[in-house]
Amino acid sequence: MSDTITATLPLRRWQGGKATYHLVSFTGDEAEALAGHALLQKLEFGRQRGFGSVKVTAAIGDTTWKTSVFPQDKQTTWILLVSKKVMKAQNLAPGDQIAVSVSPV
Repeated sequence: MSDTITATLPLRRWQGGKATYHLVSFTGDEAEALAGHALLQKLEFGRQRGFGSVKVTAAIGDTTWKTSVFPQDKQTTWILLVSKKVMKAQNLAPGDQIAVSVSPV
């Protein structure tokens, strides 16, 4: 499966115990597609990646990077972390609606 998943999502700020993170959350059909890819990986390789993650190539605007998405809520939500470097390159701030795409690799 190498389908690109695209959505317009709000950029959120999450304050952890030791750091602040910026992220977007895939839900609905997009989350189902990512969960399906994770299942295919598990069936093909006989195990899951760390935390059940899926390797992806992500893109926001003209910035592309390799990363992973992580499942939440029994795979009904998938989280993509957005680095400060990407936020600066694309002039993003928490609360912005951003067009983001991920392609499982």
